[in-house]
Amino acid sequence: MAIVGFEFFKINVEKKDIVKNTINIANNIGIIDVEKNDLNVGNTKQAGVKFIFEYKSSYEPDFATIVLGGSIIYLSDEKTVKDVLDRWKANKQLDKEIAGQVINSILAKCNIQSILLANAVNLPPPVPMPKVNIDKGPKAAKKSAAKSEKSDSSSKKAKN
Repeated sequence: MAIVGFEFFKINVEKKDIVKNTINIANNIGIIDVEKNDLNVGNTKQAGVKFIFEYKSSYEPDFATIVLGGSIIYLSDEKTVKDVLDRWKANKQLDKEIAGQVINSILAKCNIQSILLANAVNLPPPVPMPKVNIDKGPKAAKKSAAKSEKSDSSSKKAKN
């Protein structure tokens, strides 16, 4: 069970207006379709599934959108592939374990691409960026070191 292929076939970013108020950003990802997609390696055929997806970041109120469409190829044994395809055809659902692997892989690529696209058209990033709080960092480290020194000296006194 491995993800062996990923591609974008649709990349669209649209900025409609200038920001007038607070912007809310909603991200959504959906599996649109699932298809059989075997991979031939030399004389060997490996069973596979192609998941077609759409990732969308909506900047509200109707300010901008980022839409990414693509596919991801997942290889597995013939039985698992058949089970995935049958379940999809029956009720448009996926096994939780496989869905988790596929969606996490899609998010890893789409989050990066959407940040780059947002930057290109001067939009705020659609996913929260990590922040460092300089004021709390060094003070917290000093307090932690001071507590450590006090506990070390207390334990030494107790031993003597």
